[in-house]
Formats: sequence, structure tokens, C-alpha cells
Amino acid sequence: MSVAVRVRPGAGRDRVGGRYDGPHGPALVVAVGAPAVDGRATEAVRRALAGALGVRAAAVTLKVGATSRDKVFVVDGDVGTRLAELRDGPP
Repeated sequence: MSVAVRVRPGAGRDRVGGRYDGPHGPALVVAVGAPAVDGRATEAVRRALAGALGVRAAAVTLKVGATSRDKVFVVDGDVGTRLAELRDGPP
């Protein structure tokens, strides 16, 4: 499953949740404490996203946006319901 993400690097704490209407469609907002330097924020987002969706970090790979705040990750597994809860709130 493809997951659009809006990254907020350099945040005070890691947080996954919220919606951002970005260039790849409705995106999940992921704030991480890591700086946007040498791929550190991207790796932190990959791990935070995996934790929030309940999958192993190895099940999350970057598809688009290595140097952008707007990224698309591919997640192995059935995470559609959890993704919708994080991005859009409980039903």
C-alpha cells in the first residue's frame, strides 16, 4: 500500500497523526526530532511510520521524495484502517 507523508523535521518530539493535502494527495503528517540532513529525517520517519502502523520497519520503504518534505512510502501489510485513523481521526 502506498502512503503519502508530510514530514516535519526538527520537531520537539516524534508524532504521527494529522492530515495534509499535499501533491501526492491526502498525506499523513509525521513530525520527527531528527534534522533534515543526510537522510536522517527520512529514516526517522520510516521508523515512526512503521511503529504507528504496527509493522516492522523493514516493511516500510521510501518510493518517492528522498529530499522532499512530501514523500510516498510503500508499506507491506494491511494498514488501511490504521492509516485512516491516524490521518483522518476515528470513524
